[in-house]
Amino acid sequence: MSAFWHPFAEMSKVQHAPFIIDRGEGIYVYDESGRKYLDAAASLWYMNIGYGRAEVIDAMAEQARKLPAFHSFIDYATRPPIDLADRIAAVAPVPGSKVFFGSGGSDAVDTAAKMARRYFNAIGQPERTVFISREWAYHGMHPYGTTLGGMEPNRAGYGGDMVADVVIVPFDDTEAVEKAIDHAGAERIAGIFVEPVIGAGGVRPVESGYFGKVGELVKSAGGLYISDEVITGFGRVGDWFAANKFGLQPDLVTFAKGVTCGYAPLGGVIASPEVAGPFFETPGLMFRHGYTYSGHTTACVAGLVVMEILEREGLLERAASLEEELYQALLPLEELPVVDHVRRGVGALAAIQLTVGEDETLPYRAAAACRDAGVLTRAVGGGGLQVSPPFIMTPEQVSEMATLFRQGLEGV
Repeated sequence: MSAFWHPFAEMSKVQHAPFIIDRGEGIYVYDESGRKYLDAAASLWYMNIGYGRAEVIDAMAEQARKLPAFHSFIDYATRPPIDLADRIAAVAPVPGSKVFFGSGGSDAVDTAAKMARRYFNAIGQPERTVFISREWAYHGMHPYGTTLGGMEPNRAGYGGDMVADVVIVPFDDTEAVEKAIDHAGAERIAGIFVEPVIGAGGVRPVESGYFGKVGELVKSAGGLYISDEVITGFGRVGDWFAANKFGLQPDLVTFAKGVTCGYAPLGGVIASPEVAGPFFETPGLMFRHGYTYSGHTTACVAGLVVMEILEREGLLERAASLEEELYQALLPLEELPVVDHVRRGVGALAAIQLTVGEDETLPYRAAAACRDAGVLTRAVGGGGLQVSPPFIMTPEQVSEMATLFRQGLEGV
């Protein structure tokens, strides 16, 4: 029995039988007995370039031997975070943006919320403290992210909201956003957090016009549009950011996962010139926020190499083409009694929606059965199974994945 406490786990069961992944190669991983599994979820949405990329590992090793890390507080810096920030800003939705680094997606969300509130305080509007979020949303598990999250099980058990002034509305209802603004008072709105495709909440896209309408409502109220692209950023939807794909100009963009594709922990916030401006132009004004590993040197080297691979190998375009391939390959699963429908995402995203009914254990049993069949997936909000494979997946491997899903689901 190990002392390791697994996240999101029923430890009374898990402690006795952890499922241990030993190694990875391409889109496949292997357990300690050597059995092979197709990773249909890219671990937790992030292994977009696949496992075993020596180019990334070698660059990280070279940097670690030279200087593994040094903090970036005040005026200290190392070269890789400066270079990576410039590289990210060059493909950001809004030209002239600035980049603030943390260690992951939860850091990014809390940073964005604090940055928004600090920005409004700096420009003389401290009353703007209210954030709007959406049902089924997942925004990480720091205090702000927990409260902004739209999946009730993740919010329960903490004695109420961990942060005040958060309003949650239906994920696809623009009128609800308008009503929330009216109810709170336009002068109090700090912003809205929007996942371009809801991820952990079930892989739920919305009509593209939704984003523009919501953005107009929030900006008319004086608030900020915050695009949470922890999952969708760095190619998952077929562009560097979903905001680019949908023609949006968000005030803040959160990112993590795909920026290093899991080779090192890294995340951050892209701030538009409007939001960053006061902090870069006003003497004495400071954003008193940051983390020990903000701009971690070796992690940023991983990010630079990952961005080079994504661009050089045309993997953003490959992610875009996977949208149709995944949907068509999985669609025949609707023949199975256990499958309600296959939900098409955007880019390399999809979900297999199960006929859950009153059986809340079905998604977990189905994910386990698929694992037994040789394909790794995960139960997501509302009774679905996650499909978010590495971008390097070939058409033949897409077919293989669908076959393995069928074998697993037929046994449920």
